[in-house]
Amino acid sequence: MSATTRYAAMSRRAAITAAALTAMVALAGCNSGGPGGAAEGDMAMGPEDAKVTVVEYASVTCHVCAAWQAENWDAFKRTYIDTNKVRYVFREIPTPPAEIAVAGFLIARCAGEDKYFDVVHELLSTQEEMRADPRATLFRVGNGAGLSNERIQQCITDEAGMAAIEERAQQARAAGVEGTPTFFVNEEKIITPGSQSGTSLADLSKAIDAELAKN
Repeated sequence: MSATTRYAAMSRRAAITAAALTAMVALAGCNSGGPGGAAEGDMAMGPEDAKVTVVEYASVTCHVCAAWQAENWDAFKRTYIDTNKVRYVFREIPTPPAEIAVAGFLIARCAGEDKYFDVVHELLSTQEEMRADPRATLFRVGNGAGLSNERIQQCITDEAGMAAIEERAQQARAAGVEGTPTFFVNEEKIITPGSQSGTSLADLSKAIDAELAKN
């Protein structure tokens, strides 16, 4: 079986996982909620003892997540993460096409904690390319993170990794997560009423600054 065929099929477990996630996270235009506390498998940036923790639920295949990153990530990181004011936690919620999102997250985790966010942000910024040719994009990004084609193939067919993603998604759903992106600041869900592009940076900053100002 060729690498392309193996990727297209992934594995029986992958297909089941993707189908379950697609049904479970049937997201209406990407919009959500969930807990803001620590959870197993969290990927994070910033000091663990930061006064403020910001949790984002997002997917590499969610177009609203991609737009939020393009418009807000640099300013958010520069203002709050680089200054050690915030502990930023990213939580994976695969959105349709779920099999592509799952594969992207598995590659990011295989790249290691030091490169995880590089892979996630690259996938978010190249969604059009990924929709046109998911295999080529995923392998290109994985190669850029130092992974060989053989290692990428192992990553995207790793049943334990898929099961972990599915479990995290189920936990999020049980906690009330309905879509992406969603932001929590110290356990409080931050919503921008009427927004079609997720929580605004202004509203997120207002909530963060209020928490930072507390004694």
